[in-house]
Amino acid sequence: MVLEMTNQPPHDPLHGVTLKALLTELIERHGFEELAYRIPVDCFLYEPSFVSSLKFLRKNDWARRQVEDLYVADLASRDGQADSG
Repeated sequence: MVLEMTNQPPHDPLHGVTLKALLTELIERHGFEELAYRIPVDCFLYEPSFVSSLKFLRKNDWARRQVEDLYVADLASRDGQADSG
């Protein structure tokens, strides 16, 4: 069996995206207030900061998954806007 290597990008939209980069983009795009509304966790609700949020998300897989899901949804939304615009 021969496997062919292609130059196609991976299908995982999170491939190669660090949590730090992902969080930075979400904060710039939505701000902490909107993030707290969409994902009501203490690190976004009470005295939010980039460092405390990053630390919290690294320790809590369930919260990190919610943030990653929002990031992927944002990517899909932007792709849809780019296709229609």
